[in-house]
Formats: sequence, structure tokens, C-alpha cells
Amino acid sequence: MYRITKEFHFSASHQLIGLPDDHPCARFHGHNYVVDVELASSELNQIGFVRDYNELKSLKTYIDDTLDHRHLNDVLGDDCVTAERLAKHLFDWCVEKWPETTAVRVKETPKTCAEYRPLAYTPVEARQ
Repeated sequence: MYRITKEFHFSASHQLIGLPDDHPCARFHGHNYVVDVELASSELNQIGFVRDYNELKSLKTYIDDTLDHRHLNDVLGDDCVTAERLAKHLFDWCVEKWPETTAVRVKETPKTCAEYRPLAYTPVEARQ
């Protein structure tokens, strides 16, 4: 299986409603997010790519236009925008465009990471 990843960055705020008042994430706060999208295929295209990295520019555009310097609770319409939920949101967006998408990882800090990866992966070739 061939795998590629591409990294994207953005800054945004959120607040996790429902946590105890003394929990730091209950307060309005922000992160410098790092997002990794992973694509995989058992075969390469005619040029030798899983997917041309250039094609992933539309994710940068989506992130810049929709998420960057925004309040994620407002953008996603959710009172509990966790890194896990953000990873799933971005995975759903990516897999619509690139069926080879296998996972999305979201880092809120250099030491924390959440990932959404479906339990079973079926290569794109087998889905057609």
C-alpha cells in the first residue's frame, strides 16, 4: 500500500461547553492547529502518484476560507468542537474529493493529536 500525507496549518478558537468551570478547555481559547491528511492506494497513477499533492490545494483553500481565524463552534454549529470532531469533519470533506483518503489527524498542540480513520479501509480500486 502506498501512503502520502500533506500538512496544513490554521489558527482558530473554540470552547468546550459542558466541562467543569475549572477545566481550561471550558474557557474560550484558541490553537494553532496542524492538520495531516493521509491518502493511500495499492496502485499508483500513470505518473507514479497516489494523488498529485497539487490537487490537495483545495483543502488549503477550504481551511483558509472556512476555518482559519474563526470560532469553530460557530463554523461547525456545535458546542463541543473537539479535535476528534474536527478530524471527522475534515475527513468527510476530504473523502468526498479524494476517495483515497484514509485518515485525518488534527494537532491542537505539539503534544496532542486526534485522528479519524475508518475501521476498515477498502482500496479505491475495489470500491469501483
